[in-house]
Amino acid sequence: MADVLVIKHGALGDVVLATGAMQAIVRHHPGERISLLTTAPYARLLEPSGWFAEMIVDERPTLWTPIKLAGLVRRLARQRFSMVYDLQTSRRTALYYSLWPRPKPRWSGIAKGCSHPDRQPDRERIHTVARLTGQLAQAGITDVPPPRVDFLDGEVDHLLPDGDFALLVPGCAPHRPDKRWPARHYGELATYLLALGIRPMLIGTAAEADAIRTIKEECPAAIDLGGRTSFGQIAALARRALFAVGNDTGPMHLIAAAPCPVLTLFSGASTPLRSAPGWPDEPWLQREPLTALGVDEVAAALPRIATA
Repeated sequence: MADVLVIKHGALGDVVLATGAMQAIVRHHPGERISLLTTAPYARLLEPSGWFAEMIVDERPTLWTPIKLAGLVRRLARQRFSMVYDLQTSRRTALYYSLWPRPKPRWSGIAKGCSHPDRQPDRERIHTVARLTGQLAQAGITDVPPPRVDFLDGEVDHLLPDGDFALLVPGCAPHRPDKRWPARHYGELATYLLALGIRPMLIGTAAEADAIRTIKEECPAAIDLGGRTSFGQIAALARRALFAVGNDTGPMHLIAAAPCPVLTLFSGASTPLRSAPGWPDEPWLQREPLTALGVDEVAAALPRIATA
């Protein structure tokens, strides 16, 4: 039985956007043993999918830790993979290929000298899903479904409000405040939704505690789920929600792939044509700076995503 390796390290949004490509690879190799090289958080995220016989956790050794780096490459080489799908296509994964002893496996990616190079001239300018689809097409895989996290689920009955609800995702990476729509704007939006009979539910981690507190000050009836939801529970809530509104952050990709209609808010720091959740169907809004995006503009876009 031939072994196949898929490589995808992160971050959350990128991993979610790659789930369609991963599923396509699994379908293309029926009966073969498929392993995933990833980081610890995403091994836990993808384990319920059942797609991979083995999760190989990459601690991402560097040239400054040569013993660990050589050990990882030797471990991978011992498995004698017949095919490697490098969905990360980074300098790191190109280094792994260069260090791989001969005979090297067939390799889909951008590593110099690999058997199935991605020759898309616009690969750095198109959406991640389109790029992965094009990469796999060059390796003979032409049926790539959209990103989905159907395998993620969680118990949410105790969290559900009576009636309709929407998810608000006011956070993003703590070091990127320019990618956050102001919390008070989210508070005004929450009040607007409540007036429509839609209960706002606030998704976030401890890093969003201040933002969620501000939203609650504006709209006390909003439900604070900050720090209370796993990936599976977020997906389960998304499938029951009317829609979600949030910043350019990983959980919005998870919600879109649940699936759930989403409206993502972008600053000039991001390129939605390359990374928008729910691509190509879900709408997004962009302003630079993001503080210039008005609550009225976001409210006006909601009829495009709200389900009947």
